[in-house]
Amino acid sequence: MEERVFNFSSGPSQLPLPVLEKAQKELVSYGGTGMSVMEMSHRSKPIIGIADETVALLREVMNIPDNYKVLFIQGGATLQFAMVPMNLMKNKKADFVMTGYWAKKAADQSKAYGTVRVAATDEANGYKNIPRLDKSMVDPQADFVHITSNNTIYGTRFTEIPDTGDVPLVADASSHILSEPLDVSKFGIIYAGAQKNMGPAGMATVIIREDLIGTPIEGTPVYLNYKTHADAESMYNTPPVYCIYICKLVLEWLKNLGGIPAMQKINEEKAKLLYDQIDNSKIFRNEVAVKDRSLMNVIFVTGNPDLDKKFVDEAKKAGLITLNGHKAVGGLRASLYNAMPVEGVKALVEFMKKFEMENK
Repeated sequence: MEERVFNFSSGPSQLPLPVLEKAQKELVSYGGTGMSVMEMSHRSKPIIGIADETVALLREVMNIPDNYKVLFIQGGATLQFAMVPMNLMKNKKADFVMTGYWAKKAADQSKAYGTVRVAATDEANGYKNIPRLDKSMVDPQADFVHITSNNTIYGTRFTEIPDTGDVPLVADASSHILSEPLDVSKFGIIYAGAQKNMGPAGMATVIIREDLIGTPIEGTPVYLNYKTHADAESMYNTPPVYCIYICKLVLEWLKNLGGIPAMQKINEEKAKLLYDQIDNSKIFRNEVAVKDRSLMNVIFVTGNPDLDKKFVDEAKKAGLITLNGHKAVGGLRASLYNAMPVEGVKALVEFMKKFEMENK
């Protein structure tokens, strides 16, 4: 097999090698059917079985309460920026915690359906901290409070879930779902694009409390009504069947590792290796408040754009790819999603040591 690289992309991200190998083995004929999963009708027993198994596995590993629905919807997290207000914004009010680029994207979409209030923000500090939020800061008339629970561009994450009282809390958890335990009962909706910790691009998983389903704003298209997908068990139209299948394999892999608590320990080990290297470096630095540092997206810079570019170029030659920061902020970024092995982070740390010695 051709040698693989360590892919530190923020998404689409590296997938677990055992998952890829199993998918490769089953690509031409799944379960003795003589067909690929990509060729099957979504009304067929094999596909319905795959979807049911995926939902059951996700419920198990995330400990999802019975009064929540699990939906698989095309369009990724970006479509959810619109679906959330379309389904929840009956009072035409929403509170947002502003933690960077994607939180702003979500807020801008909600502005099409009502008034958006910034309940807390760290914009003045360059989004280097997670701002404090408690229920005294929430508008009790708001239809929901939205957070981006891990911020890929700025390398921050919520280490404590805010209490929003009776106002439903909605989270875009795209870049850290399955990486550490989440108490689902604290949320009204958790949504996540698949392409970071769950599978390939093309799908969002939506975990929604049942009482929030069924009262969309007037004019909501049928496809963008959560009830449409809940009633049809995500089979209203042809769903992203291959995404669901790969998600099932990822969840099986995660369960075999010991589930999310075991994965969290691995992720903490990986993050510590890299943050320790950055904190002890004379040319690299991370400016995120230590208490708010992401386990998934480690942001670092040299302060010299030319040196950053040299680092990215030379790392690529060493088999360490996609280490450039987002275009909005520049610098460097290593995404340490679940599928990134500890060996990949150790290889990056050794390369950083070598690079620093050669570029003092």
